[in-house]
Amino acid sequence: MLNIFRVGRVVRIVRVFRILRAFRSTKYLVVYFLRYRKATSLTAVAAISFCIMVFAAIAVMNFEDLPESNIKGAGDAFWWAFVTMTTVGYGDKYPLSAEGRIVACILMLAGAGMFATLTGFIASMFVHPNEKTAETEVQQLAREVRALSEKIDALNAAQSAEREVLGNNR
Repeated sequence: MLNIFRVGRVVRIVRVFRILRAFRSTKYLVVYFLRYRKATSLTAVAAISFCIMVFAAIAVMNFEDLPESNIKGAGDAFWWAFVTMTTVGYGDKYPLSAEGRIVACILMLAGAGMFATLTGFIASMFVHPNEKTAETEVQQLAREVRALSEKIDALNAAQSAEREVLGNNR
């Protein structure tokens, strides 16, 4: 209604361009993640595991409010979460409430999954240690085949020319 507020329409257009730029960036991220699947999946699992550990520590700290609880503060909660996730389980800190035990079960499963992924990553490094070396060897062999093909073509051309000269001399 007022002319001064028409400037706000330009801001809406700028927002649309920002969203489109974000979609383009997302496309580049997806391409990068798919190109380097092995490293990005390990990083993703590590980041997700860390987030689960932090949230589990916060949850247990909130759930363990009983007076006989041995998880009293943030330090105890993070120690318990780390020890539980790494499947060490010293037993010095443990949840007493039902909610805390449910969080512990989730954390144990996440820890087992994290170590299974780490083990698979390390095993794949042993199975395929030098994928780039194998790729360069294939490229080198392809270059050699092309060079040999060019030499054969040159020899065939020279042989045809020699036959032609011999045929004209008769």
